[in-house]
Amino acid sequence: MENKISEMNNDLKESLSPLRRANKRSAPDDTAMEVVGGIEGNSRPQASVPKKGKQLSGNKYEMRKVPVPSHRLSPLKENWMKIFTPVVEHLHLQIRFNLKSRNIELRACAETEDISNIQKAADFVKAFVYGFDVEDALALLRLDDLFVETFEIKDVKTLKGDHLSRAIGRLAGKGGRTKFTIENVTKTRIVLADSKIHILGSFQNIQVAKRAICSLIIGSPPSKVYGQLHSIASRISERL
Repeated sequence: MENKISEMNNDLKESLSPLRRANKRSAPDDTAMEVVGGIEGNSRPQASVPKKGKQLSGNKYEMRKVPVPSHRLSPLKENWMKIFTPVVEHLHLQIRFNLKSRNIELRACAETEDISNIQKAADFVKAFVYGFDVEDALALLRLDDLFVETFEIKDVKTLKGDHLSRAIGRLAGKGGRTKFTIENVTKTRIVLADSKIHILGSFQNIQVAKRAICSLIIGSPPSKVYGQLHSIASRISERL
């Protein structure tokens, strides 16, 4: 009797396996490339059943704190409503600026529909604190698979004094032309904060921009870097 039941189970598994394989093959890929404010990333529709805000013990909800350096306090004051509105109205989170600790505090609440929103909001606020415009940082909320990568010039090459100043000048270019060219070709956004460099974009585009920036730091002429950028960009567009 047990042998017959096991044989029936095996027959059922064999009959269902082609259907499972067909379902895997025919699963639709709802990821689509989209450009928001010159930044390229994946646009993905929201899940039909989002996870509710996670309530911790003692009636406390999940929280994030983002420290704000002194040189970003004035821009924060000017752009507070632009930061406040999407966080509260679209992500349904609570936000405040703590004057004593100089931290932007984000917290989930009962109205929070998706618990992942708190991490999105923290990334959005961090991008603004790093020096990105609010309009560029908003791309982190609208697109999937966007990141902010940070590195220092000394990570690429040890430079001091005038050599470091000249390297920063090569990255910016006359009137910021070199930086704008790298941004437009790679569909990223770049912030030069003294010897620190922040890049906002998709993983692939960040790697292309980082390679160009490293070449400029090492001492390659901008014309050569432009040529390499355009050839890489045309290859990526042909692939897509």
